[in-house]
Amino acid sequence: MSLSFEKNKELRHFTTFGISTKSSLYIPFSSIEELSEIIQSNEYLTSKSMVLGGGSNVLFTKDFEGVVLHNQLKGISEVGRGDDYVLIEFGSGEVWHDSVLYAVENGYGGIENLSLIPGSVGAAPMQNIGAYGVELKDVFHSLNALEISTGEIKTFYNEECNFGYRESVFKRELKNQFIIVSVVLRLTTQNHNLNTSYGAINAKLLELGLEPSLSNISRAVIDIRRSKLPDPNDIGNSGSFFKNPVVEVKKFEELQGRFPEIPNYPAPSRKIKLAAGWLIEKAGWKGKRFEDYGVHNNQALVLVNYGNAKGAQVYSLSQDILEDVESKFGIILEREVNII
Repeated sequence: MSLSFEKNKELRHFTTFGISTKSSLYIPFSSIEELSEIIQSNEYLTSKSMVLGGGSNVLFTKDFEGVVLHNQLKGISEVGRGDDYVLIEFGSGEVWHDSVLYAVENGYGGIENLSLIPGSVGAAPMQNIGAYGVELKDVFHSLNALEISTGEIKTFYNEECNFGYRESVFKRELKNQFIIVSVVLRLTTQNHNLNTSYGAINAKLLELGLEPSLSNISRAVIDIRRSKLPDPNDIGNSGSFFKNPVVEVKKFEELQGRFPEIPNYPAPSRKIKLAAGWLIEKAGWKGKRFEDYGVHNNQALVLVNYGNAKGAQVYSLSQDILEDVESKFGIILEREVNII
């Protein structure tokens, strides 16, 4: 197999932020064999490297001086079945939303609430994606990943991934040690436990005149997300730029005393989850625009590129927001987006 690295590759069209940056070297891979050869190549071994999937959770602040490996591992197949569930293996380069639609169309339940989340399947377990009362860990069975140091494929099961809120072992202890090549989800085939716990879903179903079902919940979530979040094809963005903060009860009570209307949700370990978007909007950032970048008009969690913004400008804006929210509320927000 002969590898062909492209030099000075423009990355604008490979990320949802749509910011113009280049990588010194670029190579796509569509098989494990190709990936194995890449990580043994001299170009890879002597350079910085990163894996790019759907490019929906990354902000390039400058050109990447190294090798970008573009994940194009495809494939969807059944690998197991029980009385009321099926195990489906997805290639890590599959588009996440396409995979959700595949599940819904085949009557497999569990990920319909995660419709229209941008990005690839491989990124889903890395940050334990979640929305509307469902997290990936709820349906996750296992994943296969190539260990960079040995070239071996290893399997990780749910408990080994140490899933947390937008966290996993692959963002912490095992960061940059593995490349995920496929993900296996355990999806229901009957007696679907439909999750309509979020009021917005019930309200949308009522508005559309629909009864709860896999396809109708997916449709409702798609409608809700499209009404709140800008389409990256129209306005560059990476969805939610910040994580929702989790605070101690004492801190929440202090804030509730000042802001009785503050949204709040129960979190593990008897803590309280707050809405980062509400904090940012309350601080006055929603809809602010600076040259070709800013905060979206409809959702304060979303930072946007209106056309020709630079990554460093968007990063600087995020830093200003972090400092302002800390100053006004005493809460340190975390970025959800990976900064390169």
